[in-house]
Amino acid sequence: MSKASLSKLGDAAFERTDKVSAELLALTYGSFVRQLLIDYEDAEEVNAQLAKMGYNIGVRLVDDFLAKSNAPPCASFADTADIVAKVAFKMFLGVPALVGSWSSDRRTFSLVFTDNPLAEFTELPEKWGGVWYSNVLCGVIKGALEMVQMEVDARFVRCTLRGEDLNEIRVTLLQVLQEKPPVDDE
Repeated sequence: MSKASLSKLGDAAFERTDKVSAELLALTYGSFVRQLLIDYEDAEEVNAQLAKMGYNIGVRLVDDFLAKSNAPPCASFADTADIVAKVAFKMFLGVPALVGSWSSDRRTFSLVFTDNPLAEFTELPEKWGGVWYSNVLCGVIKGALEMVQMEVDARFVRCTLRGEDLNEIRVTLLQVLQEKPPVDDE
């Protein structure tokens, strides 16, 4: 499927999805991150908690994505990257992402996006410079792709809250998971 077709598919999925006010989402998410900063007082632990929360969201969100997106099956990791960028980001965040910076072995790519609805109205104090504010997105990607048999690592490498001109998440395919029959409990 062409990238233009995927963009149209993402637009259509976004239109069919129930909406929440972007401002409400940003403010609610900001309050949640602030509470994590108060509770853990450590940037790495906050990053880990955001990723863990995102993973749990991704595990559940993939069912909604598969039911409502009408996305075609992915034949390769490159197809998966395009679906995540053009359809999933648009469907759930209202913004598209671009896929680029593929590694030579085609197992790592970047998702690049300039608009981040989670980071609206947000300034990150210097004290918390080690926090990847939108790290929940990395967890969502990891959880969702695991549900479709791909173990990945997803990490922010650039963020507009850190003074960068865009947001970039690096996604690396660690392994394709194999379904195993359940163990008999005899």
